[in-house]
Order: sequence, then C-alpha cells, then structure tokens
Amino acid sequence: MMQASTAIQYGYVRPAGVPFEQAVEAAEAALKAEGFGVLCQIDIQAKLKEKLGVDFPRYVILGACNPPLAHQALQAEVNLGLLLPCNVVVYEQGGQVYAGAVDAVKMLSIVGNPAMEPVARGVNERLRRVVDRVAQ
Repeated sequence: MMQASTAIQYGYVRPAGVPFEQAVEAAEAALKAEGFGVLCQIDIQAKLKEKLGVDFPRYVILGACNPPLAHQALQAEVNLGLLLPCNVVVYEQGGQVYAGAVDAVKMLSIVGNPAMEPVARGVNERLRRVVDRVAQ
C-alpha cells in the first residue's frame, strides 16, 4: 500500500486544493510561470497497469527543467545531468490529492560542489512556489 507523507526529507509535499486533473494542469502552469518546461510526463498508474497488470492510484511525475538554471548548474558540474530533470509529482492517496517537488538542496548536496548550493536554493524557491500554487 502506498503511503503519503508530507514530512519527508527529500522533497516538499502538500495536499492539493483541487481534484487530480486540475492539480496536474495547475502544476504544469505553475512550472511554466517559474520558467520551467515539462520535458516529460510519466503516468505511473498507466505504466504499472500496462507493464505489471496492477492497479495503482493516480500518480504523475512531471520532469521539469529551467534552462538557465540547468545551464548554470551544468557549467559548475558537468555530470549533474545524472540528477536532472527536477521532478514534480501529483498523486492521489486515500481520496486526497497531493503535489510535491524534489528538494534540490538535498539532492545536489551529494555532488559535493559548493558552487551548486546557490543554484539549488534558487530551484527550491521556485519548486516550492509551484507546489504552493497547486495547494491553494
């Protein structure tokens, strides 16, 4: 059984203030407003049904990229592409819809490059605003 927790160490998650489809649309619009493009959208529910024949609650991963920030980060750390794009999720659990985003500061801390910290903080500020907009 999938468990939802808004108290996680590797991301920022909040209950969404709208139904699932609207939350996905709101997340995409908020990402765009923050300068991110959605590079991919993965429908986990559909993929698990297709590949494993299992039922899973609605769950979408949006792979987002802010080109200027990605460029800045890749100039500081060329192998950073291994950790891109930034993921935003919208999922349903127990009748509640949630939106969340990766914590870029935590994720990029593994790189061990101090030049990454200001970029990661900027990404976090933007991604938290995205989640907060979906949660309204």
